Amino acid sequence: MGLGRLLSVAWLGFLVAVAPLALAERKHVAEAVEHAQAAVAQGKQGYPDALVTEAREALKHAELAKKEAASPYLEQGIRALKQAIDQGKAGRTDAATKAVEDALENLSEPAPAMAQPSGGDGY
Repeated sequence: MGLGRLLSVAWLGFLVAVAPLALAERKHVAEAVEHAQAAVAQGKQGYPDALVTEAREALKHAELAKKEAASPYLEQGIRALKQAIDQGKAGRTDAATKAVEDALENLSEPAPAMAQPSGGDGY
């Protein structure tokens, strides 16, 4: 087997290994966005407890996405979701809703091209 063919086979193997990670990351981001949108809706209706519940689900999925492929947008989204949870627990529905909206802006940013495993905060 020539060097060119060997490199082609190695590249194909790499792509096969990385593709599922990218798909899993996108799935978790989509779930995080879905729950964050639900949190905003609950906040706009004046339900801080329901906002917190949805924001926690969004946070869980955002952290799973971060483990698959870290990005500064995910980091900012996670920080905003944590802030939303804290604000919602304190009954500050407007501030919590704004924080979730900020998280949504970051979670909607494009995903990174390459996976970089990282750890979570346990929030």
